[in-house]
Amino acid sequence: MNEIIEIRHLRPQDYEAMKAAMLRAYPRMGSYWREESITRLLDLFPEGQMVVTVNDKVVAAALSIVVERAKFSDEHTYEQITGKYTFSTHTPTGDTLYGIEVFVDPEYRGRRLARRLYEARKELCERLNLRAITFGARIAGYHEHQSTLSPKEYVQKVKNREIVDPALNFQLANDFHPVRVIRNYLPGDDASGDYALLMEWDNMLYHDRPASAAAPKTQVRLGLVQWQMRLYDGLDDLFQQVEYFVDALAAYRADFALFPELFHGPLMAETNELSEIDAIRKLSQFSPEILRRFTQLAVKYHINIITGSMPELAADGQLMNVGYLCRRNGTTERYEKIHVTPNEAKYWALKGGSRLQTFDTDSGRVGVLICYDSEFPELARLLADQGMDILFVPFLTDTQTAYSRVRHCAQARAIENECYVAIAGSVGNLPRVKNMDIQYAQSAVLTPCDFAFPNTGVKSEATPNTEMILVTDVDLSILDKLRQQGSVQNLRNRRHDVYKLSSAELMPKH
Repeated sequence: MNEIIEIRHLRPQDYEAMKAAMLRAYPRMGSYWREESITRLLDLFPEGQMVVTVNDKVVAAALSIVVERAKFSDEHTYEQITGKYTFSTHTPTGDTLYGIEVFVDPEYRGRRLARRLYEARKELCERLNLRAITFGARIAGYHEHQSTLSPKEYVQKVKNREIVDPALNFQLANDFHPVRVIRNYLPGDDASGDYALLMEWDNMLYHDRPASAAAPKTQVRLGLVQWQMRLYDGLDDLFQQVEYFVDALAAYRADFALFPELFHGPLMAETNELSEIDAIRKLSQFSPEILRRFTQLAVKYHINIITGSMPELAADGQLMNVGYLCRRNGTTERYEKIHVTPNEAKYWALKGGSRLQTFDTDSGRVGVLICYDSEFPELARLLADQGMDILFVPFLTDTQTAYSRVRHCAQARAIENECYVAIAGSVGNLPRVKNMDIQYAQSAVLTPCDFAFPNTGVKSEATPNTEMILVTDVDLSILDKLRQQGSVQNLRNRRHDVYKLSSAELMPKH
């Protein structure tokens, strides 16, 4: 007969089966919870009491309460945290889920039942918007090393895998971290030398702000414009096409519209007789008006617009490649291209910027790297450290090899930084514009590579070298779970003790 394993809430009628399993789990201690205690616990906090059944038989359990963590020092005892076993310390408005019991019948070990209970607790903690899960963990193997090691030294050797402590190894593997060693936590626990280890799991989804009428969006719709380079009869003609795409994306209720780098390059056809340097400086004269029009479109069509990029004269007379986030509430933010390509420096005398930051929007925290900047992993990592959910990469590439550099680097940034990356470029030819003769692009939305995402890390992609829009939905809540529970956790597993990435002068405080 196949085993049917289920996890559910504890019921009053489960008491005798739970007691029997607990006695088998703790044969040396011979302890168990009295029925009146379990009844009180179910009255106070029924959703916090869970059992695992195998073919309808109760074989494991996890009991918990909610406490106000600030009311208890790190030196508390089990008796104190449970209110002398009455659970009077349970506080429905508290901020911490406190685990008071977890056990598995020895006959049913090896089935990952404890892992199921731990995951259920984490889900409960997230659902109740609690700051953390905390509990006092026995270190049952310590008595074998008590004569030679302090509790702290014992824990460190377990962490280093020099000593095997099955329970502690399991807790560490499930993202719990030790806070401190507690003396006399559970008197009579000779196996632990009367010590315990205060363990904690941080709820990365916790927020201490009261719920608002407009909760943050987790489902976000991205609109990418794969722009056709063609000759336009001035700025009005060009913006007729811009507004067409914005209107179309707004009709699909997109939250963002992403335009490519220097998408308005065709306007340089009017000054093609000039040198490349003079032509792009002339192009920069359109930038203030382009920003004004994009800002109007963002409000008119209720969509956040990433304007791609445009040349802009700095106060010192240097020409920079910059772009703007135009929010649908009418506010704007500026971003700069940090690294200019050898071609941009040679033919256009562009200078790299020095400003890098994330931007809060009504659809997540975003960052923007213009084309070549996506090939420098440090920049995206700095943005990730500021909590970036979506990285936008407007680009301009002439050949397929150039495009491949941007594409593959953008994919790497999605994996490294556990974020979505949206890239949008231009296609077509401009026979009357120097240094912008040909374009190649395949716009795409890229993801991390894990079970919650496409196996290829490609959420969607446009048809290569064809003018079109790409509309894609992404779920920001999946990123939060990835960062906590992913197969690999690139951000969490960095070795800060070996290397550091500093951005004090580059990034303004968020």
